[in-house]
Amino acid sequence: MPATNSSTSPAAGTVRFATLGPSGTNHELITRRYLASQGIDDFEIKLILSFKDAITMLLEDAVDYVMQCAVHPETPQTLGENFRSVFAIDCFISDSQELAVLSRRDVQRPESIGVLLPANEKYTDLSRWKQVVSYSSLPLINEALLVGEIDSGLVYRAYADKHPEVLRVDEVIGSPDDVWIVYGRKRAFKEKLIGFGDGAFLDDVRVRLTERAAARSRAAVHID
Repeated sequence: MPATNSSTSPAAGTVRFATLGPSGTNHELITRRYLASQGIDDFEIKLILSFKDAITMLLEDAVDYVMQCAVHPETPQTLGENFRSVFAIDCFISDSQELAVLSRRDVQRPESIGVLLPANEKYTDLSRWKQVVSYSSLPLINEALLVGEIDSGLVYRAYADKHPEVLRVDEVIGSPDDVWIVYGRKRAFKEKLIGFGDGAFLDDVRVRLTERAAARSRAAVHID
């Protein structure tokens, strides 16, 4: 599920990211926000449903970087299982879309709720529902809510505005300030502490694009 800012297939100058989908997630929003903050206009964002798939794409050179929220349930696995081949090269803090507990208008006393667990389990008192169902992303919770698979969902507040005939707002949670991690294949840490704005990410981008351009040049010469 590519979300691209380029009208053609990825060129030597295109920065390729993988992050959590489907379309409309905070991960996609923050990835776009991050790229804008770095002054990168030529990019491609590939949306995945599992960070295991994203890391595979990174290791196979299908993408250059992966964006992941630090509180996502797969983050310990992403860092722990791949620490010799995948490295955190940048991190930053950002708010995102406002969260809320939404319920179906045709359900007076909701008994089930969809939640991104364990990341969002403390945002509200889940003991109010008889059944708590775990999902891998908020758009998937919203889809389940709209078709009646669950009565309530801890999702983006904006969904109620998009579907006012179906959904009501039961509780406004707000937007937490989360830490976000950018992963690459080359280690950025070199003895001294690295902070946001130190340029580690852009340094890596320059190296990656230079290497890709050189590889394509060598391939063209070989074909000729």
